Amino acid sequence: MLRLVSELEAILNELIAEHQRLHKHLLSHQTAMKGFDLKAMDATANFQEASRLRIGKLETKRRSIVAQFSRSQGARTDLTIAEIAKLVPQREDALLQQRAMLKDLIVQVSNRAQVAGKLAGAVLGHLNTIVRLLAGAVEKAGLYTKHGVPQVSSRIGVMEAVG
Repeated sequence: MLRLVSELEAILNELIAEHQRLHKHLLSHQTAMKGFDLKAMDATANFQEASRLRIGKLETKRRSIVAQFSRSQGARTDLTIAEIAKLVPQREDALLQQRAMLKDLIVQVSNRAQVAGKLAGAVLGHLNTIVRLLAGAVEKAGLYTKHGVPQVSSRIGVMEAVG
C-alpha cells in the first residue's frame, strides 16, 4: 500500500512539473502572439503539444495507480486523492499539498489557454474579414474609385464575415 502511495506521489510531482512547463510554454506562446512572431508561435505550439502528450501519459499512470490502490482497499470506485490521503495518515499532508498545487496549476493553464484561444479567434475573425473584402474586390472588376482603390461595401455583416 505504501509503495502505491509513493508511486502516486512521484507521479503527482511529475504532473506538477509538466504543468509548470506547459504554463511556461503558454506564456511564451502568448508573448509570441503579441509580437506576431510566427516562428516562435510554431515552436511554442510544438512544445505545448509535447507537454500535453506527456501529461496524458502521466495521467494514465496516475489513474492506474489509483485503481490499484482502490482495489487493494476494496473500494467499488476509484478513490480521490483526498480519500487516499485520509486512508494513509502519515502521507496525508504531502498528498493534499500536491493535490492543491496541481489544481492551482491546472486552473492557471486553463485560464491561459482560454485567453490564447480568444486571441486566436479574434485574429482569425479579422483575417476572415480581410479575405472577404479582398475576394469581393477581385470579384467585381471595374468597380474602382477614381483614385484606383477597389470600391467595396462600407460594412460587412456579422453573418457574412463568419460564413
